[in-house]
Amino acid sequence: MPLLQPAITREEQHSRQIAYWLFFCAAVIFGMILLGGVTRLTNSGLSMVDWKPLMGIVPPLSEADWQHMFFKYQQFPEYQKINMGMSLEAFKSIFMYEYLHRVLGRLIGVIFILPFLFFYFTKRIKAGLTPKLLIMLLGGGFQGLLGWYMVKSGLVDKPDVSQYRLTAHLGAAVLIYSFILWTAFGLVSPKSSQPSQLKTFAYRLSGLIFLMILSGGLVAGTKAGYAYPTWPLMGDSFIPAGLYSISPGWLAAFEDITTIQFNHRIFAYVIVALVLTFAAKALKSDIQGPAKIGLFFMLGFLVLQVTLGISTLIFYVPVPVAAAHQVGAVALLSASLFVSHCFSNRLQ
Repeated sequence: MPLLQPAITREEQHSRQIAYWLFFCAAVIFGMILLGGVTRLTNSGLSMVDWKPLMGIVPPLSEADWQHMFFKYQQFPEYQKINMGMSLEAFKSIFMYEYLHRVLGRLIGVIFILPFLFFYFTKRIKAGLTPKLLIMLLGGGFQGLLGWYMVKSGLVDKPDVSQYRLTAHLGAAVLIYSFILWTAFGLVSPKSSQPSQLKTFAYRLSGLIFLMILSGGLVAGTKAGYAYPTWPLMGDSFIPAGLYSISPGWLAAFEDITTIQFNHRIFAYVIVALVLTFAAKALKSDIQGPAKIGLFFMLGFLVLQVTLGISTLIFYVPVPVAAAHQVGAVALLSASLFVSHCFSNRLQ
């Protein structure tokens, strides 16, 4: 006779509904990170030179509207120093990437706020969860402001956004995404028996992957990926000349393209070594169930991410590959967070 599954309570049913909503929000943010990468790689991010949080949802609808937007763009350094003579059709192309990026940001706000209000007023949110959801909401608003703060840095004399602001914008998006994902995991993941000695290792690994994503933000913000399109060597040596050559030395890690690319490579090597070490220890300790599946996803994403990273370098930063490399890092972090959550959600 088959075993009967225990009926879930109304609170558990509501928690699952909220979890599925949060997973959907996380998936859209994942797409937002991908589109943000494409926008940056196509040099489209400075095509919209003003910020209208409410009216900015309406695109140019007539030829006169397009001419007006193009005229405003022509008043700023990117057109005057880089794109002088650009046609209106070429402007439309870069404008649409940035426009879609901003519209998707507003859409994320809608798909978060409306269900949140529904769950809140129908009293479906369990105790202790509302503050977390409010933090997500405030984080999304802050992310919008941070995005405009980043764009403003490229509308001055130098038509490039600050690598610090770009990295902060990327990092904030990944933090919000990770917090949403972690919260959703907590609403649907059953407790399981996992070896407790790997919990700290799993947490630290997730933290290091996040730091590697920030390192990638510095590479993107300084265009350091173009400097040495070779692998495994940088030019003709593994350790290139000129590392940490500017003064003060610590500033090179943030502003010298040779140092930035070298550090990102070393970070990647460290991550590979640690993930493989963690996987060996976890398999030896006989992890079971979802944690084991998550571990295999981690290894798969690691192989994919290394392949994409090397390909981005040697093919001189092609847009599809480089954009996939950016979201590949987020996919790797997602798998790492899932495994970390499995270790934190242990049976006592």
